[in-house]
Amino acid sequence: MRDTIAEPDWKLLRKLHPIALDRFCHRILAEIASVGSDASRTNHERYRAIYQLLKRRDREIANGFDGMSRSQALIRILALRRLGLFTDDEFGRFSEEMRGEVQRIFAIVGS
Repeated sequence: MRDTIAEPDWKLLRKLHPIALDRFCHRILAEIASVGSDASRTNHERYRAIYQLLKRRDREIANGFDGMSRSQALIRILALRRLGLFTDDEFGRFSEEMRGEVQRIFAIVGS
């Protein structure tokens, strides 16, 4: 695994980072709305489901978005790709080397 990210990949990640965060927050809010409006559950069940959803999603936000530094860039790209927060076109804009590294790691870990 590389220790550093190439400058063009770093610039692209910094550009896509807020877009991906907005997408993820939109997804989370839609999930909350769906759970919150589930009339088959009691209010308490909906509250607990939303609480559990937020705990899980908060960990995912931390993995994908906290600590934006060049030394953590590959980890952030992996997390955002695994969460489906890059379109194929956006991911395709990363260098061939970066895309290959992400694919190699996913092949090893099975994501």
